[in-house]
Amino acid sequence: MHRARVVLQVSNKVGKNERFASWLLNKSQNAAVTVNASRWKSSTAAEPFLNGSSSAYVETMYNSWLSDPNSVHASWDAFFRNATNGAQPGAAYTSPPNLAPYNKNEVPLTALVPTSGGMSSISAGSPINEKIIDDHLAVQAIIRSYQSRGHLVAQLDPLGISTGDPASSGEWHGDLRAFANEAVIRQHVRFDEADMDRVFKLPSTTFIGEKEKALPLREILSRLEQAYCNNIGIEFMFINSLEQCNWIRQRMEPPNVTKMSPDQKRLILARLTRSTGFENFLAKKWSSEKRFGLEGCEILIPAMKQVIDVSTRLGVESIIMGMPHRGRLNVLANVCRKPLHQLFTQFAGLEAEDDGSGDVKYHLGTYIERLNRVTNKNIRLAVCANPSHLEAVDPIVQGKTRAEQFYRGDNEGKKVMSILLHGDAAFAGQGVVFETMHLSDLPAYTTHGTIHIVVNNQIGFTTDPRHSRSSAYCTDVARVVNAPIFHVNSDNPEAVMHVCNVAAEWRATFHKDVVIDIVSYRRNGHNEVDEPMFTQPLMYQKIRKTKPVLEIYADQLIAEGVVTAEEVKDVKDKYEKICEDAYNQAKQETHIKYKDWLDSPWSGFFEGKDPLKMSPTGVAEETLVHIGKRFSSPPPNAAEFVVHKGLLRILKARMEMVENRQVDWALGEAMAFGSLLKDGIHVRLSGEDVERGTFSHRHHVLHHQKVDKATYCPLAHLYPDQAPYTVCNSSLSEYGVLGFEVGYSVTNPNALVLWEAQFGDFNNVAQCIIDQFISSGQSKWVRQSGIVLLQPHGMEGMGPEHSSARLERFLQMSADDPDYMPPESPDYEVRQLHDCNWIVANCSTPASYFHIMRRQIALPFRKPLILMTPKSLLRHPECKSSFDDMNEGTAFRRVIPEEGPASQNPQKVRKLAFCSGRVYYDLLKERRDRGLEGDIAIARLEQISPFPFDLVKAEVAKYPNAQLVWSQEEHKNMGSWSYVEPRFRTLLQNQKQIRAKSQSKGWFSQLFGSGQEPAPQTESATETVPRTISYNGRATAASPATGSKAAHNKELKNLLDEFCVL
Repeated sequence: MHRARVVLQVSNKVGKNERFASWLLNKSQNAAVTVNASRWKSSTAAEPFLNGSSSAYVETMYNSWLSDPNSVHASWDAFFRNATNGAQPGAAYTSPPNLAPYNKNEVPLTALVPTSGGMSSISAGSPINEKIIDDHLAVQAIIRSYQSRGHLVAQLDPLGISTGDPASSGEWHGDLRAFANEAVIRQHVRFDEADMDRVFKLPSTTFIGEKEKALPLREILSRLEQAYCNNIGIEFMFINSLEQCNWIRQRMEPPNVTKMSPDQKRLILARLTRSTGFENFLAKKWSSEKRFGLEGCEILIPAMKQVIDVSTRLGVESIIMGMPHRGRLNVLANVCRKPLHQLFTQFAGLEAEDDGSGDVKYHLGTYIERLNRVTNKNIRLAVCANPSHLEAVDPIVQGKTRAEQFYRGDNEGKKVMSILLHGDAAFAGQGVVFETMHLSDLPAYTTHGTIHIVVNNQIGFTTDPRHSRSSAYCTDVARVVNAPIFHVNSDNPEAVMHVCNVAAEWRATFHKDVVIDIVSYRRNGHNEVDEPMFTQPLMYQKIRKTKPVLEIYADQLIAEGVVTAEEVKDVKDKYEKICEDAYNQAKQETHIKYKDWLDSPWSGFFEGKDPLKMSPTGVAEETLVHIGKRFSSPPPNAAEFVVHKGLLRILKARMEMVENRQVDWALGEAMAFGSLLKDGIHVRLSGEDVERGTFSHRHHVLHHQKVDKATYCPLAHLYPDQAPYTVCNSSLSEYGVLGFEVGYSVTNPNALVLWEAQFGDFNNVAQCIIDQFISSGQSKWVRQSGIVLLQPHGMEGMGPEHSSARLERFLQMSADDPDYMPPESPDYEVRQLHDCNWIVANCSTPASYFHIMRRQIALPFRKPLILMTPKSLLRHPECKSSFDDMNEGTAFRRVIPEEGPASQNPQKVRKLAFCSGRVYYDLLKERRDRGLEGDIAIARLEQISPFPFDLVKAEVAKYPNAQLVWSQEEHKNMGSWSYVEPRFRTLLQNQKQIRAKSQSKGWFSQLFGSGQEPAPQTESATETVPRTISYNGRATAASPATGSKAAHNKELKNLLDEFCVL
């Protein structure tokens, strides 16, 4: 095919008055034809050889040939045959074959014409005919054109709106339905009716002939039409693998390739009957209820079951699925075989038996393990719960699939696979589709091929495709990852099944993505109570006249004699009775159970555990030393591994810290990870540039400076029996990658899964995942996750986009009640964590970071952790912790109280400042510089949410005479203030403070002081007032931070000045 395409291009270089390929006629018949677009070669023409001295020899050879053609050499035989057939003088000679190897871009001329099939050939000695070469190249070009562009005229739309009858290019085609549409062949050549029965050799890049090497042109065109322009349109010629292209051709081009056996047809009909019957039953029982039915694309259910059947037969044991709301109930009922009475109970409006807020029925997921009746193999099916944010579930599914493959040791994706369902408008419009697809071939994110099924309603809510996308198809995004795309008419069930077979086999063979685009329609509006005629009147007039696919296919099979009308009715009646029985059973239910819809069950995790008992987080010092030394050393026994000189200095500094029993942030993190790995807990750290760390502090992967791809990960080689450690730089994506890690985290509770933002504020690109899955996932879907979000945060003069991780947003979504202070108890901390929706923390020491990481696994349940992480503190000389804060017997400190001089004489402390995170070190330095260590106490909230009422209360009580203040570096309308202020108010109710009356002079005196020493307090000079907390920090602002370094420094100075006012 490549030869034909390039030679056609070459023909453009011939003079305008010269027929195509006439430049070949002056060359030797066995010449090598160069198929380069700029030059070509041939051997020198053969010299005439007949002269007087050779005539006698020739005559002897001729007489021998007359008596027995086999008695002479084959070259003489060819010469005498040509001469006796009337060849012109000098034209009977056939030069011997060229035994020299062909140069680059050269092919033998004989390869361009057939050697069999009824056509005369060069090798048989016939003279070259210009039209033969011209026509054969044109036929090859036409074959390629059908392969490349046949989908443009395929009959894909069951409504006949998007593709009318293709314009034909002549009357000669006879009974061919739509031969040679100009969009396909681009007028390569005009054939006459006389050419239709000519036989042409088939190139190696087509399989329409099966075992035949040549076919008449009429048959070639007919088979191409059937393969590429019927009810299946295929986009695959952009794939840059000849093997993969030929694989698809082999399965799509042979005649009758979509033919089904009678048993297969009856199975399709039975499944289609169930799919249609389910929607009809819901419409009858709950006519005014939103359910986002599948009417118009009922073939989706048989299609999904066919993909599952083939995949199961090929070895797949577990399938994770994600889909939007349309058709979800039908998928749960007929693909997963969720008990129907549980589905119908969701329509009853019953109260829930278990905790949680729940979700609407068409967002729920499930997990089913059942027998596949077709293959007689067990299969696990999971449908992930999904919000109304279309396509948001895509990366969740991929992460869950990858995790299951990891835990099963399925490194090639042969046992676990994913299926993603899409709507046409969302597939084209949602950017997360692109982000997710770009993970498909990344080593740490690939799931070894996903089958994408598009339910193409040809409309998005009320928007026409011409207004919702700029591409020709809604599936064009898949071309970027070389995924073949199969468009298929939903009203041809057998074509749909064939495409599903091929797609499943493709995924099993090449472990790459593939797209099935089921072109259908939406019989109702966006939902069952929506009126589509407002915006698509012509389309819906057509839909009203269109028979359902079940009727079309049933009529077809009755006409073929495969089934009878009675059998069709019997199958319908049986399924309706099943639905009626389940409906009556559902009426007996008094409650719904959210746990029935759990898509990620953790069998054995909760059983036998005290739900309020937490394991210790401290670690033996010998473990800390071992991990620290391994983490601080280059590869052992690998002297040839060249480490960067700068890294050698870092490793040396780490080793010195270990010897001094100290850790910085990176070392504390490594010890947390390493100790968990030692305990058999898998750790996975993902995000942009996490291997080195955005701020060049982590260096979990060392690179050989002279050998490409030679790396060493110390944490992966701590102990011989440790759990696996995965650290992987992600693509430059937040939405897709965070979703992936959330899916990974819900698969197995015995893993620490972390996603780190390059800068904290980049989390706003992934806000949908945070809002819909992390914050509310457990409440809606009873699905726990221990995902950790590491978000660099701090106002350090780096401008608006590299300062704030938007701490206030996470705190606003925290579900603890600001007006309720839980009663104190021995298990206060764990009980608070159990009742919250997530944990928000802003640690100020490596030891706190170490413990809070380990606490994620020590808890008897799982909660997301939102952690503000430092930037400048990574190298701050005071931001270090001792082994004494991490040894056995130590734990995470939700509040770190004042431990300096102020704590020794609390009665004299005049101000108690609460803060969180890195601002502590600014306050500490300012207090030290001004000599106020005895007057101002500073307490740190390492965990902000859930609010540590018990510890804050104790700290407040310790300093009865102190003014209370909340200090933060963020602006007043940002950071923690809006969250902590009402909780402090609740805590301080009924608490009184004794203070000097002089302190109540006015705001100016309070702010700047009177300049005089305070007088000794007497009973008459004091007053009792309710204790309150005031704000110390930046003023309100629209932007998270200023872009001016000078303005930043001024704001910081004002903050510190106000902090020191007594």
